[in-house]
Amino acid sequence: MLGRFPRFATQQWRSMSRIPDYSDSELWLIRTTLEERYGAAPEIQLADTEMRLDRGSTELVPCPTAYWEADSCHFVIVKTGDRLYRCQFFYRIHQMFGTGIEEFDDLTECIVTLLQVQADHHVKEQKQREAP
Repeated sequence: MLGRFPRFATQQWRSMSRIPDYSDSELWLIRTTLEERYGAAPEIQLADTEMRLDRGSTELVPCPTAYWEADSCHFVIVKTGDRLYRCQFFYRIHQMFGTGIEEFDDLTECIVTLLQVQADHHVKEQKQREAP
């Protein structure tokens, strides 16, 4: 992706520093995008999620997380570094879905892609239920 450090430098930086919390502008961007999508922004809850940021390491790193629910679906965007994000949506614990992109370096792209993939998944599931 554009604007990313080489993998080794990114991983080293993350393990040495605490990942910054969501800024007011990042939270505004999430709320505004959700308002556009749903007509009103669902309540966004902030939490920390422990994640393994490097596939070659067992170290769990606390990461700021934005969580919300909409239309019986749960969404999370995990901040994995300064302007780095991972996201997924799920209906139940055993029904977790991603976007096919491991990490985003643009929050707008992250949230829009997450919402698009979830909407596409929802339509596909409805069609499968309606099929004879």
